[in-house]
Amino acid sequence: MPVIRRLPPTTADRIAAGEVVERPAAAVKELVENALDAGARRIAVTLEGGGVDRILVEDDGGGMGPEDLALAIERHATSKLPDEETLFRIQTLGFRGEALPSIGAVSRLTITSRPPDGEAHALRVEGGRVDDVAPAAAPPGTRVEVRDLFFATPARRKFLRSAGVESGHAIEAVRRLALAWPAVAFRVTVEGRVHLDLPAADRAGRVNAVLGPDFAAAVVPVEGRWPDLSLDGLAALPTHSRATAAEQHLIVNHRPVRDPLLRAALRVAYRDVLASGRHPVAALFLEIPPDQVDVNVHPMKTELRFRGADSVRGALIASLRRALGTGAGVGGTRVGWDAAAAPAPAADWPSRARAPEPAPAGGAVTWADGSASPAPAPVGFAEARPVFSAPPPPPPVQARFHLPPGIATVPAAPPSLPPDAAAEGPLGRPLAQLLDTYVLAEAPDGALVLVDQHAAHERLTHERLSAQLVSGGVRSQPLLLPAVVDLPAAAAARLLGQAEALSRLGLEIEAFGPGAVLVRALPALLGNPEPGPLLADIAAELSEWEESTALERRLDAAVARLACHGSVRAGRRLNPAEMAALLREMEATPRAATCSHGRPTFLRLGEADLARMFGRR
Repeated sequence: MPVIRRLPPTTADRIAAGEVVERPAAAVKELVENALDAGARRIAVTLEGGGVDRILVEDDGGGMGPEDLALAIERHATSKLPDEETLFRIQTLGFRGEALPSIGAVSRLTITSRPPDGEAHALRVEGGRVDDVAPAAAPPGTRVEVRDLFFATPARRKFLRSAGVESGHAIEAVRRLALAWPAVAFRVTVEGRVHLDLPAADRAGRVNAVLGPDFAAAVVPVEGRWPDLSLDGLAALPTHSRATAAEQHLIVNHRPVRDPLLRAALRVAYRDVLASGRHPVAALFLEIPPDQVDVNVHPMKTELRFRGADSVRGALIASLRRALGTGAGVGGTRVGWDAAAAPAPAADWPSRARAPEPAPAGGAVTWADGSASPAPAPVGFAEARPVFSAPPPPPPVQARFHLPPGIATVPAAPPSLPPDAAAEGPLGRPLAQLLDTYVLAEAPDGALVLVDQHAAHERLTHERLSAQLVSGGVRSQPLLLPAVVDLPAAAAARLLGQAEALSRLGLEIEAFGPGAVLVRALPALLGNPEPGPLLADIAAELSEWEESTALERRLDAAVARLACHGSVRAGRRLNPAEMAALLREMEATPRAATCSHGRPTFLRLGEADLARMFGRR
């Protein structure tokens, strides 16, 4: 008795359909791609029962005559490969002969099509059984109706989710294609209600319509040009991130993809500015010669294989880092909590802003009084010292109310800085220091800005250390008396194993008996931090990276730790010159909107935010 048998064509078609038609959204995606390849300028999608009961896709594309219509539902028949060489330079989204037979094998399929200068014809397929082509009445274009999806493979139906969930996946599939094809109008109707209605637009208009005004208000442009690659798009600042990677829209040659290489490049570009567990938001459009990319490595064509993968990855990372290298306050900025939510009680809303360390009891408000002196020059904050003596504040007004604990009595009105100080940058002029931890400033447009002094200075120090590292090594400062630091044996061994790499960071160490490390020099930029906690933290950071981890990544982690220990702490009183210098340097330092751990360095409250918080709108 033979062991191997040839499957009936119907069974083979249903098995093949499982690779292409995973769920209703996959059928919608294939049909909409066919419409786009046919040159459609308007595409309408209708869903019933989550797409299981009915899918209708109508377009005004080129349409098909009766001969082409009969061939369209046959295996290995396509209009998209005019010759064999085209297979190696695909310029279409898919193969019409691939999707339609698969859908027809597991559903009741009706295709009605009419070319611009011909008559309309219809063809019906039920569970793989094909009827004859018949005359029909229809406008130019193609109308594809899918009913009772998976009726021929009921086991597949058992694994589908609710109608609402399946509809959501289908809408998302159309949404991604709409982002890639802004010149085409899209409409999606679910159970008689319009859920997506996008008229034809330019790329910027489509991005704004698909991703929303919040994204449009918090982005920077991304652009790059190389001989075989061009990159355009928008990337959200780190303050506009998400808990998942769902809003990462990567378009390659008008094809939406979820390619691992491109997503990894996006993650690497943001790794120093996003907190752990957060994901960037971006809409990036790559154009690459078709013969430099293979689109047939995944049944759904959502993953690609690039001929020059390293070059593509490097170009994407370089372009994103260049775009994100803006100073604080440049580009869109959002507050650090949901300002659109219902107004919170006055005692509640400040708790949502992160304090890096517990603020000391009895912290005071320090007004930035610069009226007797010109605004300080934008010197480095680490070296900033008072450049003027602030006059004593005027006598406090007799209080007509009781101030809460921890807030000192304030004058009737804060002294003003010189008029030109307000126009120095987007973070504005410093007004006060709150709780010896936060700098309060007024932006040029009147918005309030709260700066976390430790987080902000941490980023400034990080960028300086990184710049020195790139230019040849961090400058070190020898200690007058070398310090001996006792550590667990494993931590000491880990540090000594990386002694050569740490020397590039200005940290010179050597062995000093079992479980002890001798520190001879520290990075000059850090001042005089305690070497014990610093070495303990760097050892802990190194323990999280395997030996195979690239040296660059381990050095980045160590730089972040150095920056944290070399930064001004919460609880330190700042004078007016230091507050102003901090704001000016934040504006001039790349990636200063977040600290080395990805947390925000400042919060901005505009007129609309304040109105919402107070319930005025």
